[in-house]
Amino acid sequence: MAKQSGLGDAFYVSGHDLSGDIGSLGNVGGGPTPLEVTSIDKSAIERIGGIRDGRMEYSPWFNPAAGRAHEVLAALPTGHVLQTYCRGTALGAPAACLIAKQLNHDGTRANDGALTFSGQGQAAAGIALEWGRLGTAGVRADTTATNGASIDDGAATEFGLSAYLHVMAFTGTSATVTLQTSSDDGGGDAWADLPDGGFTTVTEAPGWQRIETAHDATVERYLRVVTTGTFTVLDFAVVICRQEVEW
Repeated sequence: MAKQSGLGDAFYVSGHDLSGDIGSLGNVGGGPTPLEVTSIDKSAIERIGGIRDGRMEYSPWFNPAAGRAHEVLAALPTGHVLQTYCRGTALGAPAACLIAKQLNHDGTRANDGALTFSGQGQAAAGIALEWGRLGTAGVRADTTATNGASIDDGAATEFGLSAYLHVMAFTGTSATVTLQTSSDDGGGDAWADLPDGGFTTVTEAPGWQRIETAHDATVERYLRVVTTGTFTVLDFAVVICRQEVEW
């Protein structure tokens, strides 16, 4: 795959698509805290991985419209929020998710009249930043039960996965969003629900969820996102974080 720019990216916060209000992202990071364990027989520092962390920094423009950046971020919720950065919005595009505490919403009015803000989220709920792939092409708009297009991860894995759901809009009685797997894209191996791969039934929007399978679950090569239920509007995005190593 060729090198890419950051054009056409997206940023979602707890079921709100704020992509059109975000001017830049300053930091999408995480990983283990390095623990120094240097012994006396070494001439350089030894380190091992400690507790994993995560953070996102972003700079929104001032947009006070309903459901836009200022209204959503100025609330400064004390509970957890879900922040998601998408490197493009194609099906299977890389995406990072962070269950975070939103730390701030600081405004700056420059001499030229520009009004911008800065914000930061830090990992919360004992879950670090996770990189995965979009299971939907950005925000998917279903009007009835739908079998989504599949993503090909090249091979099966044996360490389960986690997945994130943003629900931007909903009209109806209920909707269920489920991950399905197949070894050959539904050819000879029929699509089947992934154990523990179903999100809690959706009855309102905006909202968000995170699920995870057993850590030793086999996940077949192909994955797709399907919806069932009774609804006429379901605008949502899913990020799938397949675990490649034991976690």
